[in-house]
Parts: sequence; structure tokens; C-alpha cells
Amino acid sequence: MTLSSGELGADVLATLRAHIPRTVGVLEEIDVANQLHRAGLPVDLYTDRPPADGSLEEGIGVEPITDPGPAMDVADSLLDLIGGTPLVRLDRIGRDLRCQLLGKLEYLNPGGSVKDRPALRMIEAAEAAGKLGPGGTIVEPTSGNTGVGLAIVAARRGYRCVFTMPDKIASEKMQLLRAYGAEVVVCPTSVAPDHPESYYSVARRLVETTPGAYMPNQYANPDNPESHVQTTGPEIWRQTAGRITHLVASIGTGGTISGLGRYLKSQNPAIEIIGADPEGSVYSGGSGRPYLVEGIGEDFWPETYDPDVVDRVVMVSDRDSFLTARRVSREEGVLVGGSCGTAVWAALAVGRDLGSDAVIVVVLPDSGRGYLSKVYDDSWMADHGFLRAGGDTIESVLATKGSAIPPLVHVHPDETVRTAIEILREYGVSQMPVVKAEPPLALAEVVGTVGDRHLLEAVVGNPDMLDQPVETVMEPPLPMIGTGEPVDVAAARLGERTAVLVLDGGHPTGIVTRSDLLAFLAGSKR
Repeated sequence: MTLSSGELGADVLATLRAHIPRTVGVLEEIDVANQLHRAGLPVDLYTDRPPADGSLEEGIGVEPITDPGPAMDVADSLLDLIGGTPLVRLDRIGRDLRCQLLGKLEYLNPGGSVKDRPALRMIEAAEAAGKLGPGGTIVEPTSGNTGVGLAIVAARRGYRCVFTMPDKIASEKMQLLRAYGAEVVVCPTSVAPDHPESYYSVARRLVETTPGAYMPNQYANPDNPESHVQTTGPEIWRQTAGRITHLVASIGTGGTISGLGRYLKSQNPAIEIIGADPEGSVYSGGSGRPYLVEGIGEDFWPETYDPDVVDRVVMVSDRDSFLTARRVSREEGVLVGGSCGTAVWAALAVGRDLGSDAVIVVVLPDSGRGYLSKVYDDSWMADHGFLRAGGDTIESVLATKGSAIPPLVHVHPDETVRTAIEILREYGVSQMPVVKAEPPLALAEVVGTVGDRHLLEAVVGNPDMLDQPVETVMEPPLPMIGTGEPVDVAAARLGERTAVLVLDGGHPTGIVTRSDLLAFLAGSKR
């Protein structure tokens, strides 16, 4: 409500009294402050020029509009601290390169990632366009970092947040979003983008069914890449004094690399823009099959990705991403996430062919603090086949099985129980995984297990089950173990199960049964 000088109407006074205000703030207008005070309302006059002539009635508080003291170095809002991140030399991990390798520390943004930049710009643009109003709800599919940026903006602006996330995301990220007051809806990773249960589809349904909801849609919103045209690009150009020759960034929505590419090439068309992409993602020629690194890569082509400004894309495996991230943290003291490892590995690959006049800037999008239960957990890394122990390992057990049968005998969920029994009999195995694709497999493509004992129980007394799909009778997936883990760990992991699924670099590569372990141990003791 805006009040000006003059007689206040009874309707205005009634409205104010109905809200039971702790105080009514009046800007500069002494007459308005006096009228409200005479009406029995608590009043504060905000002015930098307090009246000295007694015209202000006694009992009215006076507060300054501006801070009268010496200027302090303090931001008015956390949102004012977004951007302005530093560059740091990565001279230890890049010690074998002739060129300069510089890291853009985007995890020093208030929300801990590069996604703070587009989050702020997208919400400001939505407000200006009238798409998001007071008390509205922000709905967004996110792998975590964009959600944090949006949650910070929402906290300052008074919006509700609902985020949909794939189930492969680290629990720390989900807990972080909830800490900001957001609601999190977890969706399966292993479904197609247009599947009703994908985190994209669920987000769209929530927008349609939630009054006052707005989805920024970072995958199609032009303000995503534009935020980097306006802020990140100019920062890098200024920080390198225009000497940058190569920009390396991992690709998620495509907003960061597209915005940076547009700006930097507008300053110097010779600058080479290189994308770093997970193995399996469409950007580097994959089909969109699952992978373990979070927050980057896609199984579709977002509108925010501009291939015209990207000169080449380097494919990086989960193994190289995670191990490089751990190297950066231990050698540089820079704790980074898995997608940073992807980008740094690509930057090192690019830098091997460059001379001393080249300057590579690699964008480090987020911190490793969100991956303590995964990338920086030795047990998780070992279980997925990224770390290797000394002595007898699961890899040694697999080597003794020979090549008489395929490394990973499997069946698909839509094949019949009869077919599954025939496969078990053909290869002389007692159980096998149920998978949604052909090897090389991603862990997310393993959906269950079938074994002779369970199939027998299903078929006896009900022969019709023979022609039913395997997915109707399959059991949960086998426990998993990495190829580099010791044999005694496998024995403990088996528990009540008869076999474990073996992973190498995050990919299922075989099965080790209780009999396999006994045969290996008996053979090794001869």
C-alpha cells in the first residue's frame, strides 16, 4: 500500500488495523505519519532529515533510510555475491604440460556451484515478465546444483520450491535442498526422458497441477546461457587479460559452455571451445545410456546447447572423471566434484598438444563436498570397480573362470521365463542378471536377477508362468562388488545370496558365485 500526504480515508485505517501491524513505516511524509499516529497506530518515520521544528508528533519513531556511518565492505544480499569467482593455477596436476592450465573456481559461488548464475537471471527474468508472482512456486527438474541456486533466490524472494531429481544423485544434495526448505521428489534414472516417471515429466505435471507454479526450465531457457554471456565470460576475459586460447567446460544443459563460447568468440574467434562429456551422453556421440558422474551429459539435446560455438567434445569415462577429481583434490588442495574431474581430464588431454603460449581455462563447476559419500568414499569407489587392492582380488577370480561362457550371461526383462530357463541350461549357470540393454552395461541398466531355484518355485504348479515375462518373477539385483576388491570382501558380501555382480569402472562385467570363490581358493592353496 502506498500512502501520500493528505487526509487518510477510513478504509485505509481500517485495512491497517485489520493487519495488526507491529509498526507502520512511513517514508519521508511527516503529515501521513502524524495522521496514522493520531489514529492509534504504531508509526515509524523513515527519513535522513529528521524534523527539528516539532512538527512530528511525540511517540513517532524516526529511522534513517541510509546508513549514516562510514561505508562498510558488506553485500546487501547473498545474491549480490554471485559471480566474481577467481582463477587459480593448476600447476601441480598440469605439471607435465607446456601450456598454462587455469581453473575457474565456480564452486566459490554462494550456493557452491556455477548454477547460481543462471538461477538468479532466470528468476529475475520471470519476475520481470510476470511469470512468477508473490507467493509463487518454483518447480524444476535438477541434478542438485541448479536447485540450490534457485532455492537461495527463493529464500530471498519468498517463493516455495519443489525439485524433481534422478535417484542416482548423492544424498548430500537432496539433504542440502531440503535444508533450504525445498521439497524434493525423487524419480528413477533408468527411464527415458519422455517416460511419465522421468524427473522431467514429473516436473511438468507438478507445474500443471500447482497454482502459481513456474518452471524456469534450464534446458530451454535462453537466460541460462545468457547469464554466462553477461558475467562469466567477461570475468574470464578480464582475468586472463585476453590471453585465453582454450576454454574447457563439462556439458550439462549446455548453458555454461554455450554462453561462454558466444562471449569469448566475440572477443577472439580463434579461442577454441572444448566440451567434456561423460561416456554414454549424446554430446560425444553416445545414445544417452546411463553413467555415474552427476550433473553433466544428457540423453537428449537441450535447446540451451549451441553446437555452433563448441569446436570439439571430448568423451570421458566415469573412471577417469572420478580418479581425476580425487587427484585434483589431493594434489592441488582444490576439493572438486566428479564433473570437475571430467573437465580437468579433458583439459589435460587437450593440453598435451599445446605449446607454452597457450592458456587453458577449465571451468570447475562445483565442490566435492556434495560427493563425500561417493567419489570420496573409498568403499563406494571400490564397490564400483574404481579402486584396486593388492593381493588376490575379484579380478583374479574372474580370470580363473576361463572363456567357455560369456563373461556376463544375462536375460532381458521382456523375455519369457521359458527363455531364461533355456539360457541358464545352455551355459550351465545357476543365476544371471536381468538387464535392459546389451553389454557394455551401465549399472542402472541392471534391473533384477533370476536363478534356477526361484524359477523352479515360480513354475511348479503353474506351468503358464513359462510364457510370462521375466520381469514378473525376477528377484532384486545381486549385491555388487568391484573387480579390485579382495576375495575375502566378496565372501562377506555374499551373505545369504549365492552370487555377487562384479563391476569394473562402474560397468557390470561378470558374476562370481560361492562356487567360484571356493574353486579359486582351493586352486590357490595347491
